[in-house]
Amino acid sequence: MIIIGELINASRKAVATAIESCDKEAIRKIAMDQAEHHTDYIDVNAGIFVDKEAEYLTWLVETVQDATDIPCAIDSPDPKAVEAALKVHKGTAMINSISLEKERYDNIMPIIAGTGLKVVALCMSDEGMPVTVDDRLKIAGKLINGLLKNNILVENIFVDPLVQPLAVDKTYGMGFINTIEAIKKEFKGIHTACGLSNISYGLPGRKHLNRAFMIQAVLKGLDGAIINPLDKGMMSAIITAEALAGKDDYCMNYLKAFRSGLFN
Repeated sequence: MIIIGELINASRKAVATAIESCDKEAIRKIAMDQAEHHTDYIDVNAGIFVDKEAEYLTWLVETVQDATDIPCAIDSPDPKAVEAALKVHKGTAMINSISLEKERYDNIMPIIAGTGLKVVALCMSDEGMPVTVDDRLKIAGKLINGLLKNNILVENIFVDPLVQPLAVDKTYGMGFINTIEAIKKEFKGIHTACGLSNISYGLPGRKHLNRAFMIQAVLKGLDGAIINPLDKGMMSAIITAEALAGKDDYCMNYLKAFRSGLFN
């Protein structure tokens, strides 16, 4: 499982305060905490600061990479902010994200075309959020074809079929799960990823829904997630699900996690 640490996001009040005050030590600590918990990418988002997003996103990348050598997932639809952040980023970044919305697609594609960047392809179009598996597959197909034509390697594409709240429609959970399975079957070599916690929005006991949903998604082929890597319950659910899905030879990762105390 590719783990994308979600904690450096300006929508979180403490993070927004740290960004505004340029509190390097606060951001460094969040970055190092995530790095110590098997994170593959550290998501950086300064989206609430519309007028200063490029400046703050650049500062976040520099601060995070001063604390750890883990690459960043640059989380912005603003091409100027993305370009600015990429100029200072060391190593191979992930772009979170491109979609089929025309303005976003036209602005982000020239930045990523022909590069070795990892790319999250969000199943969203100008028609809004897709509901059915077929709707998601159509958007995914157009995004994948567009990225491949622009010389993005197949193994660098992470399709996000969009998780929607179960409280709104009881079909949204299985709709997403079935889309993961369909994408893995139809588009060989393509990765899938998501921000999973939206499934439980508006409901009590969210962590229980999130963890059960993660296990279902892993068993259907999900191989990347934007999550809190400090959540021991979620991380243990992922490791357990991967063992059950046959993705853990001799259950070595499971045993290592158990010995480290993750399941306590």
